[in-house]
Amino acid sequence: MGAGDSTPASGLILTRCPMFNFSANHLFLISRTEYASCAVFIMLDHDTRRVYRLFDFTKRLRLTLGCAYCVAGKVNSVNTLYLVIESVKRDIKHGRLSTTPVPPDGAGGYGVR
Repeated sequence: MGAGDSTPASGLILTRCPMFNFSANHLFLISRTEYASCAVFIMLDHDTRRVYRLFDFTKRLRLTLGCAYCVAGKVNSVNTLYLVIESVKRDIKHGRLSTTPVPPDGAGGYGVR
């Protein structure tokens, strides 16, 4: 890096990108894929039915299928949206994902005869 030059010795130009906070509750793990630089979690928001791709650059997180999680982190939005995980904890309000089908009327229980 030369005097007054903002280009590092590697030749890459570093740009400042805004980082925003994000948090979500009631997320369920769909899959985890490990790459050389990070682990990528695909998670479903049970309330909105949205699917998120979350990045763990520490590669230390081990989440369990069928458990609800609260996730917090940063959003990096330069050209591609990256949700970078900073913390994860079990979502004790929502517990586990139910595999019991919901009746069409939403009432649950047994039908009246």
